[in-house]
Amino acid sequence: MLTGTGTGVGKTVVTAAVAALALSVRRSVAVLKPAQTGLAPGAPGDVDEVNRLAGDDVTTWELARFPDPLAPATAARRADVMPVTPAQAAAAAVELSRGHDLVLVEGAGGLLVRMDDHGGTLADVAWSAGAPVLIVAHAGLGTLNEAALTSEALQRRGIECAGVVVGAWPAEPDLAARCNLDDLPIVANAPLVGALPANAARLTRPKFLEMARRSLAPSLGGEFDANGFAAEHAA
Repeated sequence: MLTGTGTGVGKTVVTAAVAALALSVRRSVAVLKPAQTGLAPGAPGDVDEVNRLAGDDVTTWELARFPDPLAPATAARRADVMPVTPAQAAAAAVELSRGHDLVLVEGAGGLLVRMDDHGGTLADVAWSAGAPVLIVAHAGLGTLNEAALTSEALQRRGIECAGVVVGAWPAEPDLAARCNLDDLPIVANAPLVGALPANAARLTRPKFLEMARRSLAPSLGGEFDANGFAAEHAA
């Protein structure tokens, strides 16, 4: 499962990169989006972006869509429709796992954003499905606190953290971003397993796959070396 330290940190692009690497070694891949918010019916959503970047061979499933750009529980309530519960999302993930080598579940916003009015969150989905969680963080100032809080929430619930990925590494990183390469693994108590360039979503599929291989660690199917990357950008 992939969660962000907030909105707009690059979860969808990271999801597509992990999917692209899995496809490249002939693994079957499914991507589940339990709740898509902020889009009208028919508009391309996050799962469509995954297909565009990683390939049409990725099976995608969007369980629900709500037009307001809000937390899923709030957006569902405003649309006067039933929300997606963690149990429903976990069941869908398990169903997909029966026919795929890898299932990726992309959350909406952060780990504890409410999915329903009973307080259900993506953390509950991960716990129910027994899935590790990959944290996607932004590069700059403020990310350490957000990553630490996300990691602590996972630890308190007994959920494995698969690592931290910087979702959009800037072309000209500032001092905070460069220092964060060393500090993120410490505060998150999890390895840095990738850093995708900020322009990754603009790449063609072949170039996107090359980027994914460079930018994600071997645990995710790539060749990224966190120590080498941090040394290259040492403050």
